[in-house]
Amino acid sequence: MSKVALITGATRGIGKQIAITLAKEGYDIALNYRKENEELKSIKEEIRENNVECLAVQGDVSIFEECEQLVKQVIDKFGKIDVLVNNAGITKDMLLMRMKKEDFEQVIDVNLIGTFNVTKNAINPMLKARSGRIINISSVVGVSGNAGQTNYAASKAGIIGFTKSLAKEVASRGILVNAVAPGFIETSMTEILKDEVKEEIAKNIPLKRMGEAQDVANVVKFLASEDSSYITGQVLHVDGGMLM
Repeated sequence: MSKVALITGATRGIGKQIAITLAKEGYDIALNYRKENEELKSIKEEIRENNVECLAVQGDVSIFEECEQLVKQVIDKFGKIDVLVNNAGITKDMLLMRMKKEDFEQVIDVNLIGTFNVTKNAINPMLKARSGRIINISSVVGVSGNAGQTNYAASKAGIIGFTKSLAKEVASRGILVNAVAPGFIETSMTEILKDEVKEEIAKNIPLKRMGEAQDVANVVKFLASEDSSYITGQVLHVDGGMLM
C-alpha cells in the first residue's frame, strides 16, 4: 500500500518540488493550495506520471475549519496521512516602524498558526496509527533574524519552537517531527531580485551560490523516509553554509 503525503502550499516553488519529489518515491500526494492557479493542472499531471494518485484540495491554512475539511478530504480519499509537510507561507516585508499591524498578523496567521491548524487536525490519524512524519518548513531567518522581516522571522522561529515541543510530545507514539530551514533558494519569490543583488547574496554564502528547490525537497525526502528513523526535534539547515 502506497504511503500518503500531504503538502500545504504545494503548487509552486519549494512545495511543488517537494510534491513531485515524493511522487517519484511512490507516495500518493495530497496537494493543498489557497487560490486557483494555472499551474495546478500541470502539477497534477506531472505527479500522476509516476503512477501515483493525486488529490488537490483548496483551503486557507490560516482558517482552522478549512484545515479540518482539508484533512477530512485526505483521510476520506486515502484513509491515512503518513507524511505531513507544512510548507504554506507568505511574506510581507517591511521595516517595523512602517509595518502595518495587519501585515504582521497575516504572516503569523498563515505561517505559524497555519502550521498549528493543519498539524492539529492531522495528528489524530497519526496517533492512532502510531506512526507518521511531520516536516515543517522554517527558514534560516527564524534562527538569525533579518532586517525588514520581523513578522516572517517571528513566524519561522515560532515554527522551530513548535517543532521541538511537538517532537517531545509524540515521540513515544512513533511520530517524528522535524524542521527544514532553507536559506536563499531560487524560486518565484527570489526571481524578482536584480542580478547584482543575487550576486551580492551569493558572495556571503560559503558555497557561493543560491540553492534550488530540489535541494530542500531532497532533505524532506530523507526526513520522510525510514533512513531518518532516529531523527526527531531537529532543524536541518539547507543554506549552503550560510549560518554555520
